[in-house]
Amino acid sequence: MVPGSVQKQMSVDVRAALAGRVGELALAANLTIGVAESLTGGMISSALAAAGRASQWFRGAVVAYSSEVKYEVLDVPAGPVVSSAAASAMARGARRLLGSDVAVAVTGVGGPEPEGGRVPGTVFLAVDGPGDHRVLRLELAGDPGEVCAAAAEAALEMLVAGLEHP
Repeated sequence: MVPGSVQKQMSVDVRAALAGRVGELALAANLTIGVAESLTGGMISSALAAAGRASQWFRGAVVAYSSEVKYEVLDVPAGPVVSSAAASAMARGARRLLGSDVAVAVTGVGGPEPEGGRVPGTVFLAVDGPGDHRVLRLELAGDPGEVCAAAAEAALEMLVAGLEHP
């Protein structure tokens, strides 16, 4: 394997471990999980779908890559789609659409060019659940693939933290 392949496999392994932990926590608390992702293009939802007993706790995902889908499907307010307001609306919209107890959302700029006045690596995450709503801004480094992988891991970590400490 080449070094990039090793790094990618490690990232996949980390996502798998985090997704497994999400499943354990969701099952223990009798909660269902939904996802809204843009930047990561399905990386979070595919990790969750591959986790143990996912059919019992994973409701599904909306991969809203286009701004119009964010506005029309997830009720993101008019304005920048790489923002805390957009991530927040995406999490709430996914929770509503999918009928999940908890939802995680991610939006950001992978690069290599800036978008909407945001530099590559700017990422917003949100988790929405019963009595809990959190939004986090990250500044990640790397090429677009590395930013996407790091954002997916961070979203899963945020989801684990929210399930461990509601």
